[in-house]
Amino acid sequence: MTWKCPKCGRVFDRQDQHHFCEKPKTIDDYIEAQDPAVQPKLREIRAVIRSALPDAEERISWSMPTYWKGRNLIHFAASKKHIGLYPGGEATTAFAKELEGFDVSKGTIRLPYEKDLPTEVITEIAKWCYERNGK
Repeated sequence: MTWKCPKCGRVFDRQDQHHFCEKPKTIDDYIEAQDPAVQPKLREIRAVIRSALPDAEERISWSMPTYWKGRNLIHFAASKKHIGLYPGGEATTAFAKELEGFDVSKGTIRLPYEKDLPTEVITEIAKWCYERNGK
């Protein structure tokens, strides 16, 4: 059974498929387009990363909030049950010990909405990404 978005007219295989009728241009746009229940967590992770990377530019890349300094450093995105944090495969390997207990796959850290964000670890990872990849 297909579903057609009443706002933009796109057709999807799943009922009420989350999508952007228009691609977000800013991180504010991205957060505002998400479920109101998850917006506080998205604002929190944004604040943590902004604080850790004050010289990085905020932008949307791959339809996700991204921090950039000469190249993409780290991304985050809302999912149905978690926030995905995308620092890259080297970062998830380097921080494997600190990430024990989290659902991690190569380059992806899944942060469940029902748990507090590990702000200190996020800060360390963001700074590590900047030191390794910022130009």
